[in-house]
Amino acid sequence: MRRSDWFRLITLGALWGASFIFLRVLAPVLGAATTAGVRVGLGGLAFLPYFAVVRFRPRWRAHWVVYAVVAVFNVAAPMLLFSYAAVHIPAFYSVTINSSTPLFGTLLSAAFLAQRLTARGIAGLVLGMVGVALITGGGAAVQGSPVFWASIAACLAASALYALSGVYVKRFAPHVDPIGTAGCSQLLAGLILLPFWVVDVPHVEPTARIVLSMAALAVLCTTVGFLLYFRLVRDVGPARAMMVALLTPLFGVVWGGLFLGEAPTTSAAAGCLLVIVSAGLVLVRTGTPVPVGVPGRR
Repeated sequence: MRRSDWFRLITLGALWGASFIFLRVLAPVLGAATTAGVRVGLGGLAFLPYFAVVRFRPRWRAHWVVYAVVAVFNVAAPMLLFSYAAVHIPAFYSVTINSSTPLFGTLLSAAFLAQRLTARGIAGLVLGMVGVALITGGGAAVQGSPVFWASIAACLAASALYALSGVYVKRFAPHVDPIGTAGCSQLLAGLILLPFWVVDVPHVEPTARIVLSMAALAVLCTTVGFLLYFRLVRDVGPARAMMVALLTPLFGVVWGGLFLGEAPTTSAAAGCLLVIVSAGLVLVRTGTPVPVGVPGRR
């Protein structure tokens, strides 16, 4: 990889790690539906000038089914689930569990793409499960409460949906331009989420902190993040681009400590390390499908 590729990869990890910090700032104030809906809507609209500059043709009539499936399972549902989690639990949990996406990808690839489950992949899955167990048992202030476990389940479900979307795209839509898939699915997801938050718009003052956090989450973490990601996919290949899954939790922990004062316990930090190692085992020479958009990953 060239220096420019490493720079993009590290920048992407920093942006996607920060996305969970912005979620933690916005979701408790705006609510999960509004946070996810506005983020996706603004992120999708920001793709339009890019499409115009590069003269991209989405070919809606030919690819609308792919765009719609990805919009539901790779954008709208996961971002709504992560926004729900951000209302209730520290960003550390969400950003770390998000790195389990490659583990779900390994299982789904074995089930639907007939890819052999290697010893390396099995070791990654086992380590990942141990890591998640350590994280969820790592002394959270709200540990044991129903909303804590519901939030953890939401993060796991969102990660599984990202992996499922990757399997779908690899099997049924390898011919569709990934830039179109990313941008058009964002636009459709914004329309899908629109009814959920418009009917319950929160009555809060749009402070500078809220406006700037939403702009950063939508434009930097979502639109710019997707463009950086697909540039990496084109230049260095999907397997190397997915190394961002190893950087995102590291940046998430750093940003959470600096800006939110979050300090994971020793047990939770050990679980985070195990999840990162497990993702590394799965990503190295496994052919795990690459999700279209890892929230941030996305």
